[in-house]
Amino acid sequence: MRIDIMTLFPEMCKTVLGESIIGRAQKAEKVELNCVDIRDFSGNKHNKVDDMPYGGGMGMVMAAAPIYDCYKSLYNEDEPKPHLIYLSPKGKTLTQQRVVELSKLDRIVLLCGHYEGVDQRVIDEIVDEEISVGDYVVTGGELPALIVADAVCRMLPGVLSDDLCFEDESHFSNVLEYPQYTRPAEWMGKAVPDVLLSGNHAEIAKWRRKQQLIITRERRPDMYEKIELSKQDKKILEKD
Repeated sequence: MRIDIMTLFPEMCKTVLGESIIGRAQKAEKVELNCVDIRDFSGNKHNKVDDMPYGGGMGMVMAAAPIYDCYKSLYNEDEPKPHLIYLSPKGKTLTQQRVVELSKLDRIVLLCGHYEGVDQRVIDEIVDEEISVGDYVVTGGELPALIVADAVCRMLPGVLSDDLCFEDESHFSNVLEYPQYTRPAEWMGKAVPDVLLSGNHAEIAKWRRKQQLIITRERRPDMYEKIELSKQDKKILEKD
C-alpha cells in the first residue's frame, strides 16, 4: 500500500512516521509513505498558498490551485485516481471499521488543511471523503492525518508480528481492551489478579473476555449494544 500526505509540514509528518512500528514497516517495504509539500506548487516566489476569504471573516483560507496541482502530481493520467481523504472536523468520525476498509485499498492520499480551511471548490473537485478524528479542533490536519496513516498501516499484512496484536485491542470488535499487568506481581500493595498467575490459559481467556465486556458496558454502552453476545459471553457475565 502507498499513502501520500499532502501537507504544509512534510518534515513533521516524516519524523513521526519514521519511528516505531510504522518506521520499521517502511524499511521492510510493507508500506510506502510519501509526504509532499503543498507549498512546492504555490506558483509564486513567496510560496504563498493561502488568501483572505471572500465575504470577510477572520483567518486565511488555503487556495484551490496549489492543492489541486499537488494532487495531480501524485499520479499519471493513465493510472487509477487515488482515494483522497480530507481531514476535516466536518467529516465522518473515524472508526476502526473504516480503518479496516481503508487498509484494503491499494493507495490513499491524505489532505491536511490549515488556517480556516480549504477552498470548497477543490474539495468538490477532487476529495472523495472527509474524515474527522474526533469532536474537537486542532491546529491543522497533520496530526489527524498521522492518526489515520498509523491506524491503517497497523492493519496491513506483516506490519504487526501477529493478527492477535490488533484483534485483542480496543475497538477492533466493538469491545474495549482488558486490563494488562507486568512484573512485579505486587506493587504498592496492589497484586496482579490470581488468575493471570495461574498458568490456566482457558481461565485467563475467560477472565479477559469478561473484563472486556464489563469495561465496554460501563464506559461505552453505545459500543456494548452492538456486541452479539455468545452463549459463553452470557455465561461469563452471569457470574458478575
